[in-house]
Amino acid sequence: MRPAGDAELVRLDRVTCAYGRKPVLVNVDLTVSSRQFSGIVGPSGSGKTTLLRVLLGTVAPLAGSVQRQRDLRVGYVPQVESVDWSFPVTVSECVLMARTRGRLLPWRSRTERAEVGEVLERLGIDDLAGRHIRDLSGGQQQRVFIARALLGRPELLLMDEPTSGVDVRTRHDVLHLLDDLHRDGLAIVLTTHDLNGMAAHLPHLVCLNTEVIGQGAPRDVLVPDVLERTYGVRMEILEHAGMPIILDDYVQNDNVVELPEAGR
Repeated sequence: MRPAGDAELVRLDRVTCAYGRKPVLVNVDLTVSSRQFSGIVGPSGSGKTTLLRVLLGTVAPLAGSVQRQRDLRVGYVPQVESVDWSFPVTVSECVLMARTRGRLLPWRSRTERAEVGEVLERLGIDDLAGRHIRDLSGGQQQRVFIARALLGRPELLLMDEPTSGVDVRTRHDVLHLLDDLHRDGLAIVLTTHDLNGMAAHLPHLVCLNTEVIGQGAPRDVLVPDVLERTYGVRMEILEHAGMPIILDDYVQNDNVVELPEAGR
């Protein structure tokens, strides 16, 4: 049962997707609710990005059904590696591009400038409004695209690998920001390869490898059987401050295992 006031935003029932003859998702059942903060984990090619696109509505399933709350507002943040950061726009101009559809005038209105300023201030990057996007750090770039998504006032935020390619401190900063946004009432679903970071920050995980292998709280999902079925290798699991720690070269960065923060 969901907590009182926790509305169902999207429900996937036995969803199957394929590119050509190769199945990418098979019989996926998943419900996203208004109070959800979930990480989708799995190896490369496991269908994580496709699952996000099904939730977004840009990929239609071959079989199964997708039910969405009427007029659901969804924001999407792509992988930063997929963005052309040499494109000649400032931070505020980049954020405002989220409003290009349906615009009647080529310039920003006073109201739009105020809205962009508010969302940049909320994310702590209002001082970067006039800076070119190519001059930003990885964490700043991620915040710019979160700001773009927030400009549409979404009820659900979907993010593809938001901590990919950033250092440990930036990863923590991004995850703490997302935690704050979630506490303000935003439902969030993200994909990631970072098992230990997600165990420390997210209350709900989905282990995916074409099909959903397991989902639930990190301590219930990050167990040897589920991880071996997800990644195809045996992983050793320790416990630190009540949280699981996965030890395996497959999920380590430069053979260094970072202990998650306690209490997050």
